[in-house]
Amino acid sequence: MKTILSLVLLVCFISCGENRPQTLPPASATKTTKITNAQGFSVEKSESGLTVIEVASPWPGAEKEFTYALVPKEKMAAMTLNRDAYDAIVSVPVERIVVTSTTHIPALEALDVGDKLVGFPGTEYISTKATRKRINAGQVKELGKNETINTEMVLEMNPDAVIGFGVDGQNKAYATLKKANIPIVYNGDWTEESPLGKAEWIKFFAPFFDKEAEADSIFERIESSYLKAKKLAQTASEKPSVLSGALYKDVWYLPGGKSWAAQFFNDAHADYLWKNTPETGSISLSFESVLEKGKAAEFWIAPAQFVSYPEMEAANPHYLQFDAFKNRKIYTFADTKGETGGILYYELAPQRPDLVLQDLIHIFHPELLPEHNPFFFKPLD
Repeated sequence: MKTILSLVLLVCFISCGENRPQTLPPASATKTTKITNAQGFSVEKSESGLTVIEVASPWPGAEKEFTYALVPKEKMAAMTLNRDAYDAIVSVPVERIVVTSTTHIPALEALDVGDKLVGFPGTEYISTKATRKRINAGQVKELGKNETINTEMVLEMNPDAVIGFGVDGQNKAYATLKKANIPIVYNGDWTEESPLGKAEWIKFFAPFFDKEAEADSIFERIESSYLKAKKLAQTASEKPSVLSGALYKDVWYLPGGKSWAAQFFNDAHADYLWKNTPETGSISLSFESVLEKGKAAEFWIAPAQFVSYPEMEAANPHYLQFDAFKNRKIYTFADTKGETGGILYYELAPQRPDLVLQDLIHIFHPELLPEHNPFFFKPLD
């Protein structure tokens, strides 16, 4: 993924009278939410209560930045906004929301607003117990697929906002909903390249529910936990070598050296063998090149969706040539699933990178965290 674009100056409003509609021209914000790791969004709030969120990178290579206005409900009727200045205007606090990525669910639950979720495309992939309970009770409606979301159902439930997930901004369903005055707000948490950067997107959700203080506190705890674990890892005397990924149709996919996953390995004080590659996403390699470089790797982390050694051997007997396979040093997150089979790592790991890092430290340096109970990464069966 390309380097995230630099953030630009945000716009907000000033009051123009008490007893007549107010036109809100651009004005400098008075309070900026502190963002220490994320690069893809900013939040500013004016004295009059308007919050402006700017999303600089809703998807890799996005040529447009998106600006959203969040207006307190008690002020919405008295204001005339310049709608051309914003990509969506949302009345807050939100009471009914639709989100479109499982990575959005943990942020809602952490902010204690999971009960505001009314619809989701692909509910079978949601694994968290609290939201699954609401799905089973019929309180969260199935909306189909994100690319072809059931617009009729969304219009019927009339949410205060839809938090969108997009790869190119060409979702026709979103365009239909926008024409019907349903606010579409893009979330780009997945474009962040650092573990803490992804987790900090909880501050993106907070203003929709008047939960800014709670989000700051939650992220501060996660950041502190992560940095504490990272500091501990640096005290290890050894730096074990690491292999990752697996074959798919004769192509081996593994994390690029500047990727989210590679940073976990580095912060866990491990020698990821492809750490010097420039890619921020995955790398596509031949089996032969991976074998040449990774045959002697001490550990093999995240071998695609495999959960057992017999399964890997049956898929490709050449896996047995790797020392990590021979020595039973392969660990997977694919066996940690919710009740409907969704892999919990994809949903929760971006929100809790500290748990991921602690798992990896326990694997690479068990003497540093001997009492740790692995959350995501477990040994292959």
